[in-house]
Amino acid sequence: MFSRREFLMAATATSALLGSGMAGSWSRLLAQQALSEDQLLQMEAKGQLTLVHITDIHAQLKPIYFREPSINLGIGDVAGKPPHVTGADFLKLYNIEPGSPDAYALTSEDFGALAGSYGKMGGMDRVATVIKRIRAERGDDNVLLLDGGDTWQGSYTSNMTLGQDMVTVMNALKPDAMTGHWEFTYGTDRVQELIESLPFAFLGSNIYDNEWDEPAFEAWKMFERGGAKVAVIGQAFPYTPIANPRWMMPGWSFGIREEDVAKHVEEAREEGADLVVLLSHNGFDVDRKLASRVDGIDVILTGHTHDALPEPVIVNDTLVIASGSNGKFVSRLDLDIRDGKLAGYAYRLIPIFSDVITPDGEMAALIDQVRAPYEQDLSRVLGKTENLLYRRGNFNGTFDDLICQALLEERDAQIALSPGFRWGTSLLPGQEITFEDVHNACAMTYPAAYRSTMSGQMLKDILEDVADNLFNKDPYYQQGGDMVRVGGMGYTIDPDKEIGERITNMTLLSSDEAIDPARDYVVAGWASVNEETEGPPIWDVVESHISKNPVVRLPDNQSVTLAG
Repeated sequence: MFSRREFLMAATATSALLGSGMAGSWSRLLAQQALSEDQLLQMEAKGQLTLVHITDIHAQLKPIYFREPSINLGIGDVAGKPPHVTGADFLKLYNIEPGSPDAYALTSEDFGALAGSYGKMGGMDRVATVIKRIRAERGDDNVLLLDGGDTWQGSYTSNMTLGQDMVTVMNALKPDAMTGHWEFTYGTDRVQELIESLPFAFLGSNIYDNEWDEPAFEAWKMFERGGAKVAVIGQAFPYTPIANPRWMMPGWSFGIREEDVAKHVEEAREEGADLVVLLSHNGFDVDRKLASRVDGIDVILTGHTHDALPEPVIVNDTLVIASGSNGKFVSRLDLDIRDGKLAGYAYRLIPIFSDVITPDGEMAALIDQVRAPYEQDLSRVLGKTENLLYRRGNFNGTFDDLICQALLEERDAQIALSPGFRWGTSLLPGQEITFEDVHNACAMTYPAAYRSTMSGQMLKDILEDVADNLFNKDPYYQQGGDMVRVGGMGYTIDPDKEIGERITNMTLLSSDEAIDPARDYVVAGWASVNEETEGPPIWDVVESHISKNPVVRLPDNQSVTLAG
């Protein structure tokens, strides 16, 4: 009888042996014996250069559960294209066996049941093991490790240390460059302080100093690896001062700045670059459009939208790589450079199954060290959940429902609004809810839970605005995140409509009455971008609610209807 560890090692290792994309017949050819970690991480090498990509870790140092979305809608030209394929359709597209380790890692299908078999994923000590193995195999001089950002935010310890815990850990991992997004929410002074402490490049080609209208950060950097000259251009999240508080970074302006990207590609080629890489936090659809319009980019390492794809998407001869989030995956891209250009590649999206990959001892000790001052708080049990708690997806997840329920009851409100963040880990049915779990869903630098009045028309305008940010047919106008989560209110949405026409049938659930545009309603929410927002931090609101309701039981949420 196999243990869970033995079964998972065998199944996943067979994947590594039979295909770079993990998708295919391997799950029907389960090995008859447990395989070693050597076999688990084996990949047939190609070329002389390897790019290793991690992104959107969101300060998750330890192994976690993280459920991928069941709804990830694509609009316009990208409808039905990866990454806007989920669940059973994703399994069919990539020929992945239902119930297999890849089905668990890459989709929401049977997530709760499969999590019991395959366990947690991620953990920066496991990530360190994988990266060290790649470097040992390929040679340090042939490997570039690139971090796509959203690294320093998303946990209690990152909040308490203002990102220092993650900087300490990442410095030990020794990346060659990074870019950013949520990093900037620590404020200008703190961001500059942390960047000055980095022994590697922080790249942001699309960030300008407002006063001097000149680049605020290093735009790109040339590396020599594997006998090739590799230019890495950094692209921070273009809408940072819109999606997050502008007052936290008043001296910087952001944007897609497509012309700047094209200029940097040309500069890099003129300086002899054999390979041009865009280290991006644009989001997948933005990068897909950018690749179609800017020639000369060989690889885009995309981030922000947390997509995990087992194969590159090729656009205009550009390989677009999506490496997931929360430390669940490490991307390895082997490249064959000949005569100054890309001649071939091999790709492997490595799933970080924490029961299989041996923790790196040095990294594990460092993680324990940075967490030690906070362990007593982190492990404190607040309650227990009977539901699978998750956030990721275009509309309400169950963790969002719990937060909205807390806002309604603790803030004595009729309607609750919770932001559509993509970060936040998952909890299984029957699992205890700890202090750390709540902060993994709430930890940020502007957490005030406000209570105010809003007219019905204002509520509709908010929903319409967020919907346009998410479902605008032009990816360059998509500003990130998912739909604002709602409590106490229902509505119908048609993503294919234009702004002002997507939201209908708004209903106050307590009375089943239609929302009156002219009437005021008591609304509670959190994460307002307004500087003067007042209220208790959202984690206190959620903890107080759980203390009164220590066993979480959530009804099925059917308040949002998807038209069409």
